[in-house]
Amino acid sequence: MFDRLDDLLIRFEEIMGELNEPTVANDQERFRRLMKEQSDLTPVVETYREYKKCRQDVEDSLAMLEEESDAEMREMLKETLSESKERVEELEQQLKILLLPKDPNDEKNVIVEIRAGAGGDEAALFAAEIYRMYVHYAEGQRWKVELLNADEIGIGGMKEVQFVISGQGAYSKMKYESGVHRVQRVPETESGGRIHTSTVSVAVMPEVDEDIDIVIDEKDIRIDVMRASGNGGQCVNTTDSAVRLTHYPTGIVIYSQTEKSQIQNKAKAFALLKSKLYDLEQQQRHDAEAQMRRSQIGTGDRSEKIRTYNFPQGRVTDHRIGLTLYKLDKVMNGDIQELIDACIAADQAAKLVRLNENG
Repeated sequence: MFDRLDDLLIRFEEIMGELNEPTVANDQERFRRLMKEQSDLTPVVETYREYKKCRQDVEDSLAMLEEESDAEMREMLKETLSESKERVEELEQQLKILLLPKDPNDEKNVIVEIRAGAGGDEAALFAAEIYRMYVHYAEGQRWKVELLNADEIGIGGMKEVQFVISGQGAYSKMKYESGVHRVQRVPETESGGRIHTSTVSVAVMPEVDEDIDIVIDEKDIRIDVMRASGNGGQCVNTTDSAVRLTHYPTGIVIYSQTEKSQIQNKAKAFALLKSKLYDLEQQQRHDAEAQMRRSQIGTGDRSEKIRTYNFPQGRVTDHRIGLTLYKLDKVMNGDIQELIDACIAADQAAKLVRLNENG
């Protein structure tokens, strides 16, 4: 591990030297690549430098202890030594986590798809609330949200909704939201006061950009255009702007109607189809690699129940990591960072165990 860290330190210093060259600014592609590499290496380099300093502090304290005879000074040195040793262990663990293989999709934007499951109108109402929860969370992260498609019902619910979240590291955080979300509460339409259980499924897919080659054969696609429906403004129901894509090999159907222009809706539909096909490819690879599955939080299965939102008790439980929080109102308002952080920590711990087993 330390040989690799020394190599990374040397590479970091090389990058800093290259960035100081007067000609580098003229080559935008090279400049962008170097800045990205510098950004990726900075947390590792800073942690490793602190680790080396703490190791030196340990050695210095041991050397001084051998020479020191004053009891009070010896006590102070022992305290410093203990603190430095503790910090060395913490930093070593941090370095192991920083050196874990990165998910190549972590920095990508995401396409999120929320679908109402069991529970009829109540499930559709909860789907709309989950959508708003993610919009609030994205706003808190200073990410941008763009609606792709929404199938709304009259009482404020959504049968399904697809949207893009754009921002640094969006996938690295949002990927833990994939799965079945369960709600337990008394629906507004329930006169007898009985608690109902409804479900919503969430799929989080990395947005496909130029670095991923997804080929879609024209013969495999059917494109239908139609008039948009629902609450969409003045142009709805007056022009054939809505687009439906059908992908024959997979049976995937995409419907896009949020834009006034048919061209824009078509572009959005194709972007969503590409992400779905890439996600399907990832899922198939994931299913084939049992080792990878064991190092992830939960099973990674879309049908897995990952979280329960219990309104009468005001609690949220993440079943993958056994975490329960009694702040449902805040969570529904987008305060989900604690849940995501806990999933990240558990995921890293599982990967470290796997690494140690192999190592």
